[in-house]
Amino acid sequence: MVKFKVEHHKEICIGCGACAAINPDDWVMEGDKSHLVDSGKEEGEHGTQEFKIVDEAKLAQNQEAADACPVPCIFVKKVGG
Repeated sequence: MVKFKVEHHKEICIGCGACAAINPDDWVMEGDKSHLVDSGKEEGEHGTQEFKIVDEAKLAQNQEAADACPVPCIFVKKVGG
């Protein structure tokens, strides 16, 4: 089964809420920033970022959330083969 990594570079998030409106199962507003539900944390190029591994069933919703974001802070990347 193909897996995808959803990354949220929270430091550059402007808190517009588009991701949470589009995909409330995986995104919520937390103060003035969005939050990727059930995510881990890792160091990235913009500081600490949230990440979550999802399968194809969650791909479309998360890609739509990334596409709707007005700043480049949500990325969906294929993991492995």
